[in-house]
Amino acid sequence: MKTLKRFTLLAVILCLAFCLAGCGEKADAPLYKIGIMQLMEHDALNLAQQGFVDKLAERGYTNGDKVVLLIENGQGDMNNLSTIADKFVSEQVDLAFTIATPSTQAMASKTSTIPIVATAVTSFSESGLVASDEQPGGNITGTSDMNPITDQIDLMLRLCPDVKTVGFLYTSAEDNSVLQCQIAKDYLETLGIATVERTITNTNDIQQATTAIVSECDAIYIPTDNNFASAIPTVNDITITAGIPVICGEALQVKNGGTATVGITYYGIGQAAAEMALDILENGADPATMPIQGSSEKEYCINGAACEALGIEIPADLQEFVI
Repeated sequence: MKTLKRFTLLAVILCLAFCLAGCGEKADAPLYKIGIMQLMEHDALNLAQQGFVDKLAERGYTNGDKVVLLIENGQGDMNNLSTIADKFVSEQVDLAFTIATPSTQAMASKTSTIPIVATAVTSFSESGLVASDEQPGGNITGTSDMNPITDQIDLMLRLCPDVKTVGFLYTSAEDNSVLQCQIAKDYLETLGIATVERTITNTNDIQQATTAIVSECDAIYIPTDNNFASAIPTVNDITITAGIPVICGEALQVKNGGTATVGITYYGIGQAAAEMALDILENGADPATMPIQGSSEKEYCINGAACEALGIEIPADLQEFVI
């Protein structure tokens, strides 16, 4: 009987030891909670999110293993973004990954302590999110989708050298769009080329704005505007009929009907944002001292069918970029 009691006691001790060992292993591998807030559905923002998630997985963080991902989409509605931000604060996420300027502004309005890594923000400082790109100074950092805008205008003029007036289409409430268009306008002014514009408040205005501007210009410039990115086929139907080329802010807009661009890769800035997020979670890096990163990669994209329909002759050195 004593032998049985000793055996039972030994078994209990071993079980406790295994349990304690298991707890120790779990403590060594914290399960981080990341809230992902995307402004709306469109290809470029989807790619940024995919780049972020893929880079996490590459580093050993898959949903449910070392990390829990709370993925939310605001469907372009600021009220939705505010609700999602409240949810992330309530859930006490370890870090928020925000995609596009409005998403980042919504999250920033709810917390000054939860680290925020943003992407697809054209200018963090102009949007009032950071003190400066070099020294953000708060709880926000990330990767910018600022485009090589003068290169885009130069490409427009190579494809359409007779352009005298450029039309601008963008959302008046999107800080990133306003900034990009202003840079483009300033550059065109130095070249002696006139500009006109039509702004919208939401996607319902796109058809009317596009129809109005095609009679006033020789070419159209559309920045990485979230509303227009989601409705490029609508723009294309009007501009092709009118014989007006459209230079876009990013390649996916061209693939969906625009004429041409030279821009950044959204997948790439999503991946770079994930590296920054992991530096914060793993190493305790401070967003306040993490400079905003840009994209060093540029990609040309030319819509061959659109150029043919518009009678545009593509230079020989750009033929490799035709889709």
